[in-house]
Amino acid sequence: MTDTTAASPLQGNVLFYAQPEPLSLEVHGALGVDAVDKPYAFVAQTNLVPVMVTEFAPAALSYPVIFVGENKQPVAVMALRGGENLFVSEDGEFRPEAYIPAYVRRYPFVFANDDAQQRMILCVDRAAPFIKEGGSTPLFVDGQPSPYTQQAMEFCNNFEQERLRTEAFLKLLTDMDLLDTREAVFTPRNPDGTAAAPQKIAEYYAVSEDKLKALPAKKLAELRDNGALGQIYAHLVSLLGWDRLIALAFQKAAAAQPAAGNA
Repeated sequence: MTDTTAASPLQGNVLFYAQPEPLSLEVHGALGVDAVDKPYAFVAQTNLVPVMVTEFAPAALSYPVIFVGENKQPVAVMALRGGENLFVSEDGEFRPEAYIPAYVRRYPFVFANDDAQQRMILCVDRAAPFIKEGGSTPLFVDGQPSPYTQQAMEFCNNFEQERLRTEAFLKLLTDMDLLDTREAVFTPRNPDGTAAAPQKIAEYYAVSEDKLKALPAKKLAELRDNGALGQIYAHLVSLLGWDRLIALAFQKAAAAQPAAGNA
């Protein structure tokens, strides 16, 4: 098992997007979307998916929610190593009980900055396999964005607001110096049942419970009143999910063994 943060694909802000293009009637007027039963194959090789602060509580029911990289990006951990996902099948189906982050649900649309015009531009990933010429749900109708595209634009607008809210939350954690490095450790068993040497499976940033307890009452009240304290507790509770990830990894390895033996 490898260090989770070392395998992070979160460089830049276009994870999953292979060919993002500014959406326009001239270029994309004939395109549409075909419904897909299992549309999330693009997530199947990604172990870390960004989450917004307001998603911490629902995401915590499925994944560890940790902070990674120089910018302390909050992410849901979906596998113990890069290049795989224990919650998404290769053909693109999420486990039915798993929370699907908004970062995934907004695909294939995304906002990009137009620095020259100081505005946001809606882009679409032209490489998305379910976007096709003459797709059943058009992107444009009568020369105007279709209801589907308008809904996507509203979702991306809301996502942008949540992204700004998440940045403010991270600034709060940084200003209060609440984040520390932490390790996720697994202790395997020897054949005789005794504990073997512990193995580090990830290193990441998390809120320090000791630092949180040491805050002055006024600062704790500030976190409580602005809603940040609830998000912090959701993050801390989510860290219990490392055991679930380890169990899923062993299940996947065990399921693959018979196939390897018959090869």
